[in-house]
Amino acid sequence: MAMWPLWSLLLWEALPPITVTGAQVLSKVGDSVLLVAVRPPGFRVREAIWRSLWPSEELLATFFRGSLETLYHSRFLGRAQLHSNLSLEIGPLESADSGNFSVLMVDTRGQTWTQTLQLKVYDAVPRPVVQVFIAVGGDAQPPKTCQAFLSCWAPNISEITYSWRRETTVDFGMEPHSLFTDGQVLSISLGPGDRGVAYSCIVSNPVSWDLATVTPWESCHHDEAPGKASYKDVLLVVVPVSLLLILVALFSARHCGPCSGKKKKDVHADRVGPETENPLVQDLP
Repeated sequence: MAMWPLWSLLLWEALPPITVTGAQVLSKVGDSVLLVAVRPPGFRVREAIWRSLWPSEELLATFFRGSLETLYHSRFLGRAQLHSNLSLEIGPLESADSGNFSVLMVDTRGQTWTQTLQLKVYDAVPRPVVQVFIAVGGDAQPPKTCQAFLSCWAPNISEITYSWRRETTVDFGMEPHSLFTDGQVLSISLGPGDRGVAYSCIVSNPVSWDLATVTPWESCHHDEAPGKASYKDVLLVVVPVSLLLILVALFSARHCGPCSGKKKKDVHADRVGPETENPLVQDLP
């Protein structure tokens, strides 16, 4: 491992460097990211040092006397690579790798140039889960229509955005009042012409996206096949039969209770007969 002179670090801290703040760099967990070292034209680098500034200050890589070195004890040990153009590659990335980084370069005339970058690492968006809820029709609901609520959810993801898309349609203008809970819930009204229309929920963050698609009409009662009972028809049969069985059980328990007690008493009386008389009592001769 090349030893980085302490006096060089102290000298760089004392010199008034030219500082350039770079743009934010976005990536996701598991990927590799390249932090590009940008220097002005004609700036011939003699020495360079990459550091992590936040959440902890650590030495990551150095360029000294033509030698590239990355074997410094830090949380990036074994995951950092310094390229010949002095750009730093880190990977595979972890969630805790988000933070601020800087590269300080010194040219052959002793002029310093500092560039800072902000790295933000996101988790990849998982496939969302979409559920369909059918509203109970009222008098105000037009006939042969189905009012549905589509709920979309993706777990444990920060800075996530929800959006909806109606498939097989060129333009789908979403009314503002049709969306609830920051776009997670969509309210739609379906008719017989919407049998094959599908809706997709798209979840995204700055580095990834995924979607799930459903056909809401399949959950509406209008789409029940002839002879196929709906859940309402099943309840109309199951509930009365269950109540009837409960009433029969209660009636039997109330009216047959004394009968069973009497039966037990008769059985006890039968057992106490001539055969159970006291054997000590004997007939006199």
